[in-house]
Amino acid sequence: MFTSIIRSTASPSTILIRLAVGLVVFFPEGIQKLLFPDILGAGRFTKIGIPYPEFTGPFVGMVELACGALIIVGLFTRLAAIPLIVTMIVALITTKLPILLGHELGPFSLPDFKRYGFWSAQHESRADLTMLLGCLYLLIVGSGRWSIDRLLDRSGGRQV
Repeated sequence: MFTSIIRSTASPSTILIRLAVGLVVFFPEGIQKLLFPDILGAGRFTKIGIPYPEFTGPFVGMVELACGALIIVGLFTRLAAIPLIVTMIVALITTKLPILLGHELGPFSLPDFKRYGFWSAQHESRADLTMLLGCLYLLIVGSGRWSIDRLLDRSGGRQV
């Protein structure tokens, strides 16, 4: 079971996806949620309508920080991608779906935009969707050749 989690025959260029997902987005976003809680952590979660923002803000920050770091170095990449996929789905539901619908969705508030609907939601969600697809890619193919997972895989990535 352990080897099936870390095994990857993905191209060495998978490191570019790992760096985009981990180094460019999740690791620094996790740090910022912890450094600037009023703007990006609990304060933002309160404004959006996410329950228990004093807990969920720092929790999501720590998840993004830890999983982002794991993805950067390529350690347990498939497992680290899962919480980030959940994070992105929640972000899309809570912050982008109200834009698509043009009205509040349950406790989730509607931002003040000049326009709503499909194109506005698509524009606002492009980074979220890109990160969701990047994480799904890493879940499917694993960390690639240039990773700690590859070093731990005694089969060298061969399918057994």
